[in-house]
Amino acid sequence: MKKNPQPKRDTLARRVLYIVRRSPLAIFGLALVLLIAVLAVFAPWIAPYDPERIDLPQSFQPPSLRHLCGTDDLGQDVFSRIVYGSRVSLMVAFVVVGIAATVGTLLGLISGFFGGVIDMVVMRVVDAFLAVPSFVLAMVSAAALGPSITNVMLALSIVWWTWHARIVRGEVLKLRNTEFMMSLRSMGARTPRILFRHLLPNCVGPIAVQTTLQLGFAVLTSAGLSFLGLGAQPPTPEWGLMVSVGRQYLPASWWMITFPGLMIFLLVMGFILLGDTIRDVVSRDIQ
Repeated sequence: MKKNPQPKRDTLARRVLYIVRRSPLAIFGLALVLLIAVLAVFAPWIAPYDPERIDLPQSFQPPSLRHLCGTDDLGQDVFSRIVYGSRVSLMVAFVVVGIAATVGTLLGLISGFFGGVIDMVVMRVVDAFLAVPSFVLAMVSAAALGPSITNVMLALSIVWWTWHARIVRGEVLKLRNTEFMMSLRSMGARTPRILFRHLLPNCVGPIAVQTTLQLGFAVLTSAGLSFLGLGAQPPTPEWGLMVSVGRQYLPASWWMITFPGLMIFLLVMGFILLGDTIRDVVSRDIQ
């Protein structure tokens, strides 16, 4: 007697495809992020000029065929600096969120699984960090470390692990006392195996949502710190720094602030739209 063929499981790829097809905004967000990623990867071939080359006779040139986004106060091509600036913004976003997600996930797993004194200590530290606005804390950390793009990444990493820790801890607390976890303990499963083979995979959805959203906020915050003079320093082609320099020459040289500001907006919006899409996928999977 032939067995009835089992229906195929709805894979993650199919769920993503389903949500993307139903949400034009998801496609738009993905297209924005991919476009800026292409700019970052192929910057030497896309940028027509050296982003740090000073050409004073060409200062304050408006947008034209020769300079698509005009030139700044030092005669540097704004379009070339925007293209290379995509590298800086993406590097900051992925390094900061990568460190924050790793540290926060590990502490959240340990805190939720062991509970007791460990949980109390970790959560009190998290509460202390969350009691201060994240941007203010990042600004103080960056100022204490000194103005540089490396210190900005370190400062933001120090601030942002807390959200991952809270989210992962909450997921672990929901799973810790389930029958499945009790059966694993009764069979003598080691703690690392329980944490990384069974608990962590069940936290991937919320972690992915939080990580994608924080990529956008990392771009925005790092640009804000550079705008205040606490981040990237000249002649680094960084969007927040370009906006800071350009504001001194408004409204005459409007292009110096408009184009880098637009790039910050588009990249942040792209990450946020992607985060919303992943959240819809995770919610549908839970249902």
